[in-house]
Amino acid sequence: MAYSDRELLARLIACEAGGEGEAGMKAVAGVVMNRVHAKGGEYARLGRGSIRNIIFQPGQFVCASETEGGAYNPQNLYNMRLEPIHYEIADWAIAGNRLPGAAEALWFYNPFGPECRPAFPSQVGGWQTRIGDHCFYNPTDAYYET
Repeated sequence: MAYSDRELLARLIACEAGGEGEAGMKAVAGVVMNRVHAKGGEYARLGRGSIRNIIFQPGQFVCASETEGGAYNPQNLYNMRLEPIHYEIADWAIAGNRLPGAAEALWFYNPFGPECRPAFPSQVGGWQTRIGDHCFYNPTDAYYET
């Protein structure tokens, strides 16, 4: 199925952050768009300004994969039932809007606990904020060497 960039982003928002409320969904959408517009490092090199390239970059978003560890992944972007809010947030992020506190973030993850790691992944991202169950990380100088 060939989805538009808007549809892909809306589906990823629903899949990765659908239970995180509006702020959580906006922060996740911002991470995707920050990667699309990255001025250097891995995302600029591999993403080349494309929402599709960023979403489907291997190993980045579990929801972009139909299989994980050799087994079917039922929580993937193809199985999402979208609501108008998902499209609204996709449009909001595509238009260049970002949440304060997570405006520069390139990564997020759910630690499944109360603590966010100080750096993620490795030392290329420094902890910035927590929104809902997700921790958000801004790039460090080391990221631009990736």
